[in-house]
Amino acid sequence: MASAPYVYNAETPVSAHSLKFSRLSGLFAICQLPTNSDVPGWALQGPFVSLTRTVEELSVVCHQGQVPTEVQHESDWVCLKLEGPFPFSQTGVLSSFIEPLSDQAISIFALSTFDTDYVLVKKSSLDRAVDVLQQAGHTEI
Repeated sequence: MASAPYVYNAETPVSAHSLKFSRLSGLFAICQLPTNSDVPGWALQGPFVSLTRTVEELSVVCHQGQVPTEVQHESDWVCLKLEGPFPFSQTGVLSSFIEPLSDQAISIFALSTFDTDYVLVKKSSLDRAVDVLQQAGHTEI
Protein backbone atom coordinates (compact mmCIF):
# COMPACT_ATOMS: atom_id res chain seq x y z
CA MET A 1 0.00 0.00 0.00
CA ALA A 2 1.44 3.38 -1.00
CA SER A 3 1.78 6.01 1.66
CA ALA A 4 -0.06 9.29 1.35
CA PRO A 5 1.96 12.04 -0.32
CA TYR A 6 3.53 14.64 1.93
CA VAL A 7 1.59 17.90 1.90
CA TYR A 8 3.37 21.06 3.03
CA ASN A 9 1.31 23.01 5.52
CA ALA A 10 2.44 26.64 5.85
CA GLU A 11 0.44 26.89 9.08
CA THR A 12 2.74 24.40 10.79
CA PRO A 13 6.01 26.16 11.62
CA VAL A 14 9.34 24.41 11.46
CA SER A 15 10.56 23.62 14.96
CA ALA A 16 12.18 26.74 16.32
CA HIS A 17 15.58 26.65 17.96
CA SER A 18 17.30 29.38 19.93
CA LEU A 19 20.82 29.15 18.56
CA LYS A 20 24.13 30.69 19.50
CA PHE A 21 26.35 31.92 16.70
CA SER A 22 29.68 33.63 16.26
CA ARG A 23 31.48 35.45 13.45
CA LEU A 24 34.59 34.08 11.86
CA SER A 25 37.27 36.71 11.41
CA GLY A 26 37.88 38.25 8.01
CA LEU A 27 35.93 38.48 4.81
CA PHE A 28 35.28 35.52 2.56
CA ALA A 29 34.88 34.85 -1.14
CA ILE A 30 32.80 32.24 -2.92
CA CYS A 31 34.72 31.02 -5.96
CA GLN A 32 33.80 28.95 -8.99
CA LEU A 33 36.34 26.85 -10.89
CA PRO A 34 35.88 24.30 -13.68
CA THR A 35 34.84 20.92 -12.32
CA ASN A 36 38.01 19.20 -13.56
CA SER A 37 40.32 21.72 -11.83
CA ASP A 38 42.83 20.51 -9.31
CA VAL A 39 42.25 22.05 -5.90
CA PRO A 40 44.54 25.11 -5.97
CA GLY A 41 47.01 25.63 -3.15
CA TRP A 42 45.70 29.14 -2.45
CA ALA A 43 42.31 27.63 -1.62
CA LEU A 44 43.69 25.52 1.20
CA GLN A 45 45.15 28.35 3.28
CA GLY A 46 43.49 29.82 6.35
CA PRO A 47 41.38 28.58 9.23
CA PHE A 48 38.17 28.13 7.20
CA VAL A 49 37.95 26.55 3.76
CA SER A 50 35.11 24.72 2.09
CA LEU A 51 35.40 22.75 -1.15
CA THR A 52 32.49 21.28 -3.08
CA ARG A 53 32.89 19.47 -6.39
CA THR A 54 29.96 18.56 -8.62
CA VAL A 55 29.78 17.55 -12.28
CA GLU A 56 29.23 21.25 -13.07
CA GLU A 57 31.85 23.03 -10.95
CA LEU A 58 34.37 23.18 -8.14
CA SER A 59 33.26 25.71 -5.53
CA VAL A 60 35.69 27.14 -3.00
CA VAL A 61 34.89 29.29 0.02
CA CYS A 62 37.95 30.89 1.63
CA HIS A 63 39.35 34.21 2.87
CA GLN A 64 38.94 36.64 -0.01
CA GLY A 65 42.53 37.91 0.14
CA GLN A 66 43.76 34.50 -1.03
CA VAL A 67 41.77 34.50 -4.28
CA PRO A 68 43.67 35.36 -7.47
CA THR A 69 41.98 38.15 -9.42
CA GLU A 70 41.51 35.95 -12.50
CA VAL A 71 39.33 33.46 -10.59
CA GLN A 72 35.57 33.92 -10.90
CA HIS A 73 34.35 34.83 -7.42
CA GLU A 74 32.09 36.97 -5.32
CA SER A 75 33.68 38.75 -2.36
CA ASP A 76 32.65 40.54 0.83
CA TRP A 77 30.91 37.72 2.65
CA VAL A 78 30.93 37.42 6.45
CA CYS A 79 30.77 33.90 7.89
CA LEU A 80 28.48 33.14 10.84
CA LYS A 81 29.12 29.87 12.66
CA LEU A 82 26.24 28.16 14.43
CA GLU A 83 27.60 26.85 17.70
CA GLY A 84 27.12 23.08 17.47
CA PRO A 85 27.57 20.26 17.39
CA PHE A 86 24.10 19.25 16.31
CA PRO A 87 23.13 15.59 16.05
CA PHE A 88 21.96 14.48 12.61
CA SER A 89 18.61 13.54 14.14
CA GLN A 90 17.91 17.13 15.20
CA THR A 91 15.74 18.74 12.55
CA GLY A 92 15.06 22.36 11.71
CA VAL A 93 18.34 23.78 12.98
CA LEU A 94 19.50 25.47 9.79
CA SER A 95 16.00 26.46 8.71
CA SER A 96 15.31 28.17 12.05
CA PHE A 97 18.41 30.29 11.46
CA ILE A 98 17.97 31.15 7.78
CA GLU A 99 14.19 31.50 7.62
CA PRO A 100 14.14 34.87 9.43
CA LEU A 101 16.84 36.10 7.03
CA SER A 102 14.88 34.89 4.03
CA ASP A 103 11.73 36.55 5.35
CA GLN A 104 13.65 39.86 5.34
CA ALA A 105 15.14 39.27 1.84
CA ILE A 106 18.69 38.87 3.19
CA SER A 107 20.72 36.68 0.85
CA ILE A 108 22.72 33.84 2.35
CA PHE A 109 25.14 31.10 1.36
CA ALA A 110 24.91 28.07 3.67
CA LEU A 111 27.47 25.34 4.33
CA SER A 112 27.35 22.37 6.63
CA THR A 113 30.01 20.23 8.25
CA PHE A 114 29.75 17.08 10.33
CA ASP A 115 29.26 19.08 13.54
CA THR A 116 27.61 22.34 12.58
CA ASP A 117 26.41 24.84 9.99
CA TYR A 118 27.87 28.06 8.63
CA VAL A 119 25.86 30.85 7.05
CA LEU A 120 27.53 33.55 4.98
CA VAL A 121 25.86 36.93 4.55
CA LYS A 122 27.08 39.90 2.56
CA LYS A 123 29.03 42.44 4.59
CA SER A 124 26.58 45.14 3.47
CA SER A 125 23.70 43.19 5.09
CA LEU A 126 25.51 42.09 8.25
CA ASP A 127 24.10 44.60 10.76
CA ARG A 128 20.56 44.01 9.54
CA ALA A 129 21.09 40.23 9.54
CA VAL A 130 22.33 40.21 13.14
CA ASP A 131 19.34 42.33 14.22
CA VAL A 132 16.94 39.96 12.47
CA LEU A 133 18.61 36.90 14.01
CA GLN A 134 18.52 38.39 17.50
CA GLN A 135 14.84 39.31 17.10
CA ALA A 136 14.24 35.67 16.11
CA GLY A 137 15.74 34.54 19.43
CA HIS A 138 19.30 33.71 18.36
CA THR A 139 22.29 34.97 20.34
CA GLU A 140 25.60 36.22 19.02
CA ILE A 141 28.50 35.20 21.25
